[in-house]
Amino acid sequence: MDLALTEQQAMLQTSAADLLRRELPKDKVLELNRSADGFDPHLWRQMADLGWTAMVVPETAGGLGSSLTDVGALFEILGQYACPLTVFTSGVLSAQVLAEAGASAHGGLLSEVATGEKIVTFAYTEPDYGWGPGAVQLPATRRDGAYVLNGTKLFVPDAHIADSILVAARTEAGDDPGAGMSIFLVEKEQRGLSVRQMSGWLGDRLCEVTLDSVEVPASAMVGDEGGAWAPIDRAIDRATAVLCAYMAGGARRATDMAIEYSRTRIAFGVPIGTFQRVQDRIIDANDDADSMRLTAYEALWKLDSGHDDAPLAVSTAKAVASVGFPRACEASHHVHGGIGTDHTLGLVEYTGKARTLQPYLGDAAYHKRRIARLLAPRS
Repeated sequence: MDLALTEQQAMLQTSAADLLRRELPKDKVLELNRSADGFDPHLWRQMADLGWTAMVVPETAGGLGSSLTDVGALFEILGQYACPLTVFTSGVLSAQVLAEAGASAHGGLLSEVATGEKIVTFAYTEPDYGWGPGAVQLPATRRDGAYVLNGTKLFVPDAHIADSILVAARTEAGDDPGAGMSIFLVEKEQRGLSVRQMSGWLGDRLCEVTLDSVEVPASAMVGDEGGAWAPIDRAIDRATAVLCAYMAGGARRATDMAIEYSRTRIAFGVPIGTFQRVQDRIIDANDDADSMRLTAYEALWKLDSGHDDAPLAVSTAKAVASVGFPRACEASHHVHGGIGTDHTLGLVEYTGKARTLQPYLGDAAYHKRRIARLLAPRS
């Protein structure tokens, strides 16, 4: 495995950094986070025009069909600039769900996701939070050739600005949680659908989506009835590896902030970076950032190469990232002391991202249990 970036990937990172340095300085990040919807249409259009929303979409659907390693290289830079994750929500996770489910009937939507004309989010988690198949209990009941959805989805990213929502629902009950799950495409204006932004210290906009007798036609089903878990599982794995690259970029930036501050902050006549305890914090953060990047790129490479143990690499990367990103931010806060809580510094924005992304697509405990299952001998 060669973790060195190709010339094309290095150019992609350079062009992304150039755009974000100009369009998303830290004061702009603060402004977006304090705005009503946390969304900048101008920035979104620029990202879409550069093809960032099309990278994982197959060429047959109007996308670029890029490798996941290419996508990860881009998202490592997005993480360094604390970029809003709408491009991930729609252009990576939702696009992967649509593509993996074989959404031939919704091919036009996938093309619109690729161009950024439509924003799509994926509503999976519920009040009994979890990322395994058993966590989906929202029922979809057949009625007169249609389906009626009732229930609540929580922590759905970007649902307040999305045009369409992919809803994972239970069309059949049974002993096997992996069976009987289906995906439905619900339009934002659908009667009975309501969206509320959730409050709290969140690094990205998360929403509560309530479906009150939402009736959708049979044509709204994406993929095969009752067979959604396998494509969802594949899509989540691919998206998780990309997310880990984003988290690694955020951890690297939080670490670099600590290093820079340790060189310029003077105490007792010397830079605080000369103090052993400060060095310990920086070393811990640096180790976390490096391990996150290494495991993320290994997962991306194994997915691109079709390795059988790619799911194991993905869960390893997310277990490392879910612990490492918050810990790197915490170490940086220790180095900065009280000034670290000043929002104008920017460190708090990375800490908020770290806390929000820690459980997203599965926390460390979830992925460690998954690793154990994947390593268990099969009879």
